[in-house]
Amino acid sequence: MRIYLHDYGGHAFIVELARALAGRGHAVRYGFSATNEAPRGTLSAQAGDPPGLSFDPVVTPAVDKRARSLGGLVRRQRAEARFGRVAADHVRQWDADVVVAANAGLDVVSSLQRAARGQGAAFVNWLQDIHSVGTRAVLGRRFGAWGDALGRAFEAREGRLLRRADAVVAIADAFRPLLARWRVAPERVTVLENWAPLGRLPRRPRDNAWARAHGLAGRPVALYSGTLGMKHDPAGLAALADALGRSGRARLVVVSSGEGADWLAAEKRARGLDALVLLPFQPFEAFPDVLGAADVLVAVLEPDASAVSVPSKVLAYLCAGRPAVLAVPPDNLAARIVARERAGAVVPPGDHAALAEAVGALLRDGRQRAAMGAAGRAYAERAFSLDAIADRFETVLAQAVAARGRRSWPPRTGPF
Repeated sequence: MRIYLHDYGGHAFIVELARALAGRGHAVRYGFSATNEAPRGTLSAQAGDPPGLSFDPVVTPAVDKRARSLGGLVRRQRAEARFGRVAADHVRQWDADVVVAANAGLDVVSSLQRAARGQGAAFVNWLQDIHSVGTRAVLGRRFGAWGDALGRAFEAREGRLLRRADAVVAIADAFRPLLARWRVAPERVTVLENWAPLGRLPRRPRDNAWARAHGLAGRPVALYSGTLGMKHDPAGLAALADALGRSGRARLVVVSSGEGADWLAAEKRARGLDALVLLPFQPFEAFPDVLGAADVLVAVLEPDASAVSVPSKVLAYLCAGRPAVLAVPPDNLAARIVARERAGAVVPPGDHAALAEAVGALLRDGRQRAAMGAAGRAYAERAFSLDAIADRFETVLAQAVAARGRRSWPPRTGPF
C-alpha cells in the first residue's frame, strides 16, 4: 500500500509505527506540522530506515494555542484552516491508497478527508482526542450559553467527519458510547490503545548527563513532561512545587511550553516558587535521560477531558521505570493501567493536597519507588510490542482500502 500518515504533532510512537509499516514493504509518507510546539519523535531519515519511508514537514505560521478572547479563537481557527489547506495540497502531490489523520483539529481533518476523496484514496481517522467535546466545555465556561451552542456545532461537525471515514481508530473503549451516539458505524471502529516507543526509551540511571547539566543530580525530583493546554491543570503543578519547596531540596521539573507553561512561569515569579524548574521541550534523543533524571513522574488532567483523552505521556513514563502519580479521573484508561499494574498512584483531579502528598510519600520511600517503577516497565515490555501493533494497524488500513474499493498499487521506493 501507499500510505500517507499525517500526524500533526510528530509524536514519537506514531513515527515508529511509520517506520515499522515501511519496513513491511509499504511506501509511507509521514506528514507533520513543522511549527507545532510539542514533544516530538525523530522526524528525519535515519541510518537503517527502510527505503519506502519519507518525511513531509508541512510549513505554515505557528498556530497560537494561547488565545483566550473570542477574536483570538477565531484567529486560531483560521490558522488551523490554513494549515489544513496546505497539508491537503501535500496529500494531493503524493498518490496514496490510504490517508490517515491523527492529532489534527477538525479543519485539518476535513481538508485531508477531501483530499483523500479527490484522489480516490481511503481515509482513516485516528481518533487520539475527541476535539469538539473539550472545545464545547471550554467555550461554555468562557462564553456561557452562546459558547455552548457554538460547541454543539463543533460536535455535530466532528460527528459528520467520523461518519464519512472509511475507518476510525479509537484509542480507548471509552470513546465507543460517543461514537455510537454520533451514529458512526460500529463495524468501522477499531480500538487500538496507544503505546510508547519502548525500544527508544531505555531505562536510564538517575545520575545521568542531562540531570547533572540541570543541577538535578543528588536532589529528589518530580517531573512533568508534555503539553500543558486547556485540558490540563497547571494550578496543581504550582501547588506541588510550593509543597516541595517547603520540604527542602526537592525540585519539580516541568518540561513543556504553551499557555500552561506561561502561567506557571508567572506563578513562579509571583510566589517565589524556587522548587519549580521550567524547561522547554527537549530533543527526543535526550528524552530517556530526561525521564531518568526523575524519582517520580507526574501527569494531570481535568475531569471533563477524561472520557475523550488519554495522556500519552503516561505510557512513556512506564517505559522509564519510574513510578507515576496521576491527578486524573479513576476511569481514565491511563489511571486504570497505573492502578491495575501498581505502577504508581492515582489521586482525584483538582485535589492539590492529595497530589502533593502522593508525590511526597514516594519521594520518601525508595523501596516503593523501585517496585512501582519495575512494575511499570514490565507492563510496557508486555504491552508495547510494535510488531503486534503494526499487524493490527495494517489490517485496519487494508480493510479501509477494500471498503473504498481502490486497488493497492505496488510500493515504490523514494519519497515520490
